Amino acid sequence: MTQENTTHSPQKEKSKPSISKEQETQKHSILDDVQGIIIGSLLAAFGISIFSHMNFLIGGTAGVAFLTQYATDLTFGSVFFVINIPFYLLAIKKLGWDFTIKTFLAVSGVSFLTEYIPKIFEFGYINPWFAAVFGGFLIGSGLLMLFRHKASLGGLNILSIYVQEYFQISAGKFQMVADTLIISAAFFIVDWKALAFSVLAAVALNIILAINHKPGRYRGMS
Repeated sequence: MTQENTTHSPQKEKSKPSISKEQETQKHSILDDVQGIIIGSLLAAFGISIFSHMNFLIGGTAGVAFLTQYATDLTFGSVFFVINIPFYLLAIKKLGWDFTIKTFLAVSGVSFLTEYIPKIFEFGYINPWFAAVFGGFLIGSGLLMLFRHKASLGGLNILSIYVQEYFQISAGKFQMVADTLIISAAFFIVDWKALAFSVLAAVALNIILAINHKPGRYRGMS
């Protein structure tokens, strides 16, 4: 009986699957982070440029920057850069220097690109339905890339990342609620049709995040 037990036990041990390598977290290289921040910022900036052309807006600090642009002579890029400065303090305290530096670079990139894109790309007529959905997808995809490389576009993005990291609440769902509230507050500044399309744009943007950026799904780290 003892011989049978000793002969069968090694076979049982060999049959156990090894999952340690599959569970191992893969870290992004510096080059990975650089390309992620550049491309993510470019996608977001292009979507923002479409929204600016259509007088649409989104939530968060970008929404505040849009409203300021529409109500004053200030540009989106300059307002967006300045309004994000206070949020870096929260980012440093809660999310660390690495995240804060990447976010600063992303915000700076979007601020610059939104000023520069209209100079090299002339927008003509764009169907508002297409502009809302496609622009929302562009910004959502840009944010997704930034999130996965431990960066954001500041403001409520910082809060949404913080909430997801510490309270396991989807960043997309949190952002969707916040965006809806901010867009609703723009009723007296933006034309109602543009406001309605802005709501559609916010839904399109956050669909990308809600589906593709769930807690624990993506194992790549920076």
